[in-house]
Amino acid sequence: MSNGSNAGLAGGGAIYGLGIFGAWVYFWLQADAFWEYVWAIFQGLFWPAFMVYELFEALGD
Repeated sequence: MSNGSNAGLAGGGAIYGLGIFGAWVYFWLQADAFWEYVWAIFQGLFWPAFMVYELFEALGD
């Protein structure tokens, strides 16, 4: 039994969780209509994928 071997993973999960809440706040404040609020929830969960996609799109130009 190893003690504390997952401490780094737990810290990363906490940072990712804070990122999700921050993304929800940002996207929620940008929304104006019902479906934009629904889309904001989806974007808040998957913001890293959107960020990587935008990064690769910018590098491809």
